[in-house]
Amino acid sequence: MRRVSSFASPHLQEYTKTCFCLISKDFISHFSSLPSTSTSTNPINENQPISTQSSNTHLKSCTKTQSLLFSNVKTQQSQTFNTLVEQNPSQLSSRQKKIKERSQLEEAFESAKTIQEMLQVFQEMDASFDERELGLPCLRIGLKLDQEGEDPEKALSFANRALKVLDRDDKLSLPLAMTLQLLGSTCYSLKRFNDSLGYLNRANRVLDKLVKDGSCSVEDISPILHAVQLELCNTKTAMGRREEALANLRKSLELKEMTLEKDSKELGSANRDVAEAYVAILHFKEALPFCLKALDIHKAQLGQNSVEVAHDRRLLGVIFTGLEEHEKALEQNQLSQKVLKNWGLDSDLLRAEIDAANMQIALGRYDEAINTLKVVVQQTGRESEDRAMVFISMAKALCNQEKFTDAEKCLEIACGILGKKENISPVEVAEAYMEISMLYETMDKFEAAISLLKRTLAMLEKLPQEQHSVGSVSARVGWLLLLTGGVQHAIPFLEDAAERLKESFGSKHYAVGYVYNNLGAAYLELDRPQSAAQVFAYAKDIMDVSLGPHHTDTIEACQNLSKAYAAMGSYQLAINFQEKAIEAWEGHGPSAVDELKEAHRLLEQLKKKASGVSDGNRMKALPLANSSEQVVVSAIERQRNATKMLNQ
Repeated sequence: MRRVSSFASPHLQEYTKTCFCLISKDFISHFSSLPSTSTSTNPINENQPISTQSSNTHLKSCTKTQSLLFSNVKTQQSQTFNTLVEQNPSQLSSRQKKIKERSQLEEAFESAKTIQEMLQVFQEMDASFDERELGLPCLRIGLKLDQEGEDPEKALSFANRALKVLDRDDKLSLPLAMTLQLLGSTCYSLKRFNDSLGYLNRANRVLDKLVKDGSCSVEDISPILHAVQLELCNTKTAMGRREEALANLRKSLELKEMTLEKDSKELGSANRDVAEAYVAILHFKEALPFCLKALDIHKAQLGQNSVEVAHDRRLLGVIFTGLEEHEKALEQNQLSQKVLKNWGLDSDLLRAEIDAANMQIALGRYDEAINTLKVVVQQTGRESEDRAMVFISMAKALCNQEKFTDAEKCLEIACGILGKKENISPVEVAEAYMEISMLYETMDKFEAAISLLKRTLAMLEKLPQEQHSVGSVSARVGWLLLLTGGVQHAIPFLEDAAERLKESFGSKHYAVGYVYNNLGAAYLELDRPQSAAQVFAYAKDIMDVSLGPHHTDTIEACQNLSKAYAAMGSYQLAINFQEKAIEAWEGHGPSAVDELKEAHRLLEQLKKKASGVSDGNRMKALPLANSSEQVVVSAIERQRNATKMLNQ
């Protein structure tokens, strides 16, 4: 992915040409916080282009601001320097010589092409210029270093030096916002995510203020606005705050839509980025329109047989899989494969073929999937991750055929390959381990599943950007411990999962509801019915919102709440929630006959127990658990699907 500084660097070029002395009266208010020299009254432009290389995803040029900033500057600068040149050097006063030397340094800095040339000239400038005049050169060097990405510590030092100059007297300016964005970018590179977020939020506030007070228009500074939003998205994603990150990604897309042609290829890629972000938090329905829009744009611009269209179709296949529309998913996958084969993209084609086998498994075509995988495995290297993925998919098909011995052999081969890749590709290996653990669950090999998940946790906890995955894995470990009788040991994993998943996906995400459901089950097992009722109530509230009141998992949460109140002796409340569950089951019609029958049986039991309880023992429904209380997961199949998709 292209560094975000590549958005900002060309934009500094849009606004400025040379660097350091005075600015003209025409736009002095616009850059009110910039330094000025005391040696000359002749205006010289403020900045220097960072790079002549433009980003492939750069927004349109900001010509209005450019013309505003450059008016009369080059002419005045040229007149000043030419006057000095016309004089005999021996006739120049010491003051005039100093002005000439400074002008030559500025010209040299302006013409510098590489970071080495820029640093060499800057070293001479450092001895000749006042510190207040070096803010913009420091910003320019910092942006260049950040764009190249090789020395974030040095970029940070120049950014801090620029900030000391530009951040003064509470005066806001575009260079100040760019400096804050640079600080955010360098801190992100150094994995100082909290610092990065602080700088970027402030940059965003400065830009908003500049727009509101009329100093800049959104159209004129959209590249910088876009860079800040994209960097905020990256930082929040790295911190596990994916819901918030998605909001910033949506804003960056809106900014692109303001400045790019509606059928621009770049706009197609931006829509696909948003679709991928929605897939990452399991919002497949929301992802679908963005992916379809990306596909339409790329087809119109590049044709049906372009690589971009193939990538769009592959993502569309993932989305349809998430929506459980497996036939549509397989159709998109096959269309994608044709294009990838035509372009000779063997690696992408191999992954697409593995995806196709998994779709065949989802459709119950196990023999067909196995035959596909037997062909694919011949195309993989003996120690490659792709080979491991083939054997995992093979094991999945064999598990569905209840050929567990053969499935275990496949998983042993996969684990043998992946174990050698843990330090090289920790995220990919962790995802594979999670899938393998689910297959062990299918075969009732719970100890093997728990052991592999704990190994996965140890890998992921070292990666700050994978905290959402840590939450998912913790939820599954807690669930398996609960399932195998280790209730006391399950609770810490479930509580940790709750907090991490809420931070990553939001407090109303259905995965959080599953965690609360399981945590409630653990509390009931430990004879803590009041705690159980609180988290069951919260689980039901989440699922009402995220899944709807008639979803089977929502009904289960309602029945669990009834059980908790019954355990507390509050039978009337238990009856009320059980009646709600019955009403919801009735809405399912013939498909839920058995569930409805069992729900009625439980209701009759509650009524018998309630007949011997006095009104004095009745109580009010407990309030929902607050955000400081912690969480769980229920419904085995739904849990497996949810936690699997959380890490795709």
